Amino acid sequence: MATKLSDAEVQQLWIAYKQDQSNVQLRNRLIEQYLPLVRYNAERLWQRLPEGVDLNDLISAGVFGLMDAIEAYDLERGVKFETYCVPRIRGAMLDELRTLDWVPRLVRSKATRLEAVRKELEAELGRPPSDSEMAERLEMNLDEYKKFKSEASAVNVVSLNKKWYETDSYKDVREVDILEDAKGEDPTQGIQRRDLMRLVTRGLNRNERLIIILYYYEELTMKEIGQTLGLSESRVSQMHSGIVARLKRQLQQRRPEFD
Repeated sequence: MATKLSDAEVQQLWIAYKQDQSNVQLRNRLIEQYLPLVRYNAERLWQRLPEGVDLNDLISAGVFGLMDAIEAYDLERGVKFETYCVPRIRGAMLDELRTLDWVPRLVRSKATRLEAVRKELEAELGRPPSDSEMAERLEMNLDEYKKFKSEASAVNVVSLNKKWYETDSYKDVREVDILEDAKGEDPTQGIQRRDLMRLVTRGLNRNERLIIILYYYEELTMKEIGQTLGLSESRVSQMHSGIVARLKRQLQQRRPEFD
């Protein structure tokens, strides 16, 4: 950790650097001297931002702003460097935030306008407004409103890194950890389905087993099953009725096992 310099030492450092701005060592000593300013401003800005913005990203951007300020600072103007550099540091951080925000300003303005009109109408009507009511208030036809609404909806993005809640462990639970995979199969249900299939199809011949699987699991029609097995639709229906009747008797006999 660098030793804190006195005001006189800082002034001498500035004079030496301005006499030789190619001296990287002198520049780095100045960066170390003013680095707490970068962290202070980054933390103040970060506290007002939504979850998902990395503090270290703001600090890194602020360091580049500090470097630019060091190179451009004029000792002859009599302005304290701390006063001169803070706007540049904050400006670099804000530029970084703009690069992280992919949503164009026009889209954000549409979303803001849409939400304001929705709240206004909901307060007047005492219920959520319909699309036609929103379109009328915005002085648009329904097609124009739907397009406007679609464009404005691009702003509704949720960071997967957003903190959901804190835990006692070292790792917080974040948005990505609690998202439901709608396409994924519950492992328990998958096992139960396979066990039930084995139970139901036990003792059936090949065609009978295929009829049960194709009808109940693959959801094919009797006609489609007949085409698959080379049988008529009526024959498949007849076999299905016989299989179901037999399975009912078997399950009735085994009912004590499930009680």
